[in-house]
Amino acid sequence: MSFTPGPWITAPTETAGETLFAIGDVHGCVKQLALMLDGIAGLARNTAAPRLVFLGDLVDRGPDSIGALRRWAEDQPAPGIPRVDRLMGNHEQLMLLAEDEAVRALWLSLSGDTMLAELRTAASRPAAAPDATLLRQALGEAVMGRLQALRSHLAVGNLLFVHAGLDPTQDAAAFLTLPWDNLAARPRHWAWITGGFLDWAGGFGGRIVVHGHTPPKKQHGFTGLDDPHVLHQDRLNLDGGSAVTGIVAGAQIETGRYRVLRATA
Repeated sequence: MSFTPGPWITAPTETAGETLFAIGDVHGCVKQLALMLDGIAGLARNTAAPRLVFLGDLVDRGPDSIGALRRWAEDQPAPGIPRVDRLMGNHEQLMLLAEDEAVRALWLSLSGDTMLAELRTAASRPAAAPDATLLRQALGEAVMGRLQALRSHLAVGNLLFVHAGLDPTQDAAAFLTLPWDNLAARPRHWAWITGGFLDWAGGFGGRIVVHGHTPPKKQHGFTGLDDPHVLHQDRLNLDGGSAVTGIVAGAQIETGRYRVLRATA
């Protein structure tokens, strides 16, 4: 297992004096998450105004989604970085709405069965439906409080952090205020969008969008990029495909430069 910071790359990033550490999709890969957070904590000791941003999708697919959520929910998941922003991914969205049968079917089709099994085991309720009671029993109040406070996005300088991306055909402010539970807006929703965002080459009104949601193999179909984690057309994708590749990806972003961080099993 390893934590690897990549080389610095010059970029037109503006961070308003902060050092941003962003982490992409974890999907239950708790060992890689721990490596990433401990590595970031080490890097942050030599930076000004460090800030940690989780881009969503902590749950489903991997071996320990509950463990990942518990580390994520700590006051300082990366020791020494007190400022933490937690954004909602589509998998958190589905988990929180899975009491509805139609949503549950969608969640289970996207590997929500792995998380549901964890929840039932943790609560000692092997046949329980994924309702609010099961979530509270399995996850506890601290994790539930964090989940209920998830945000759609974070803007710092010219950077916009969001789980899936922006729809360039819509007003950005209106798009980013779409209710988190509005599954009817799928796929044109900030937690779901792929087509129309990843293949867009017209910019985003001066913003650089830092996102996750789309793993390397799927992204290649939209962008043709062999390296999925490179700033391209004002997008930086930090989904490492963790549950398949064993890689949780992140980035350290400063004014004028960035570097990709990888934690590998």
